[in-house]
Amino acid sequence: MKKIEDSFIIENCYNELNMQRIFVNDMKNEMRLLKFDKHEYLSREDEDLEYLLFFIQGKAKVFKTLPNGRNLLLAFYKPFRVIGDIEIVKKQSATGTIQALSACYCLAIPMEKARLELIKDRKFLKFTCESLAEKLAAVSMNSSINLLYPLENRLASYINESLAYGENEESLYIDFDENLINIAELLGSSYRHLLRTFNTLCKKGVLEREDGKYKIINTTLLKDLAGDLYQDAKFI
Repeated sequence: MKKIEDSFIIENCYNELNMQRIFVNDMKNEMRLLKFDKHEYLSREDEDLEYLLFFIQGKAKVFKTLPNGRNLLLAFYKPFRVIGDIEIVKKQSATGTIQALSACYCLAIPMEKARLELIKDRKFLKFTCESLAEKLAAVSMNSSINLLYPLENRLASYINESLAYGENEESLYIDFDENLINIAELLGSSYRHLLRTFNTLCKKGVLEREDGKYKIINTTLLKDLAGDLYQDAKFI
């Protein structure tokens, strides 16, 4: 995590995103701008949050560790999203793990200051209620997806959401930040089933295996298979 100490950039982000609509009092002077590099964690389950985060740029995945030790994918985060709303209200540690899939930027308020000032802010509490309702709906939908949709669609969505597309979308190598066993856990699958599904996507002309890596050869078909799975509701 890197702190960007530039009041002009912070004020510009605050104004462009119309952040003042969230608060009764002006909070821009309490804001910091944080950068998280790809693969860094914005929060870790059961650890205290140092900041209340407003996710303004990038892409991240959200997952939770189950009692049996396996991880389960809950959602992908895209701007605009607040991180720490449950934790500020209930005064508890992080309820899930959030990991950056690209460089991510967040406006942040120190959690101690946020709990002192914002728990009495009626506009922020209204915003928090709406945010939590959006998250509940998204998690409920994604839990249903894990149960009811074929792994082929879930894997296509995971690949699609995990990538930051560049100019040459038809020759992308998949460079996951975790091994296939972890991906199988996140998608609620066995390792063998995951491998079979990768092979199915290869046979359908979506992927191609080359030098031990999977290469996307048809992004259009990949996006068709992915559909709207694991889409996180935008909130701005």
